[in-house]
Amino acid sequence: QVQLVESGGGLVQAGGSLRLSCAASGRTFSSSTMGWFRQAPGKEREFVADISWSGGRTSYADSVKGRFTISRDNAKNTVYLQMNSLKPEDTAVYYCAASPSGSRWVRDYDYWGQGTQVTVSS
Repeated sequence: QVQLVESGGGLVQAGGSLRLSCAASGRTFSSSTMGWFRQAPGKEREFVADISWSGGRTSYADSVKGRFTISRDNAKNTVYLQMNSLKPEDTAVYYCAASPSGSRWVRDYDYWGQGTQVTVSS
């Protein structure tokens, strides 16, 4: 079992930055691939980024590549999403999730946080 709690969302102007955090509890965090997803109103939940259990592998959606950085600190049971050069189209609820193997598909993630709202104004 993994419990996930996101924080760090808020309102920011276009071009600004935010850092999201996801605090995890449970013995399997350090062996889980962690992902960030987002869901805008009226749209399906979509993949943003993921990171392997060791942090040695990361992948990103094309829409955020070069602007967002995912990282993790297994000693603190926390995964981060640094978001720079934010755009209005980044506005969404952001979720962190845990998977035994990692993928870009929602169905492959077993545990989810409650989400944190990110709003980017133009």
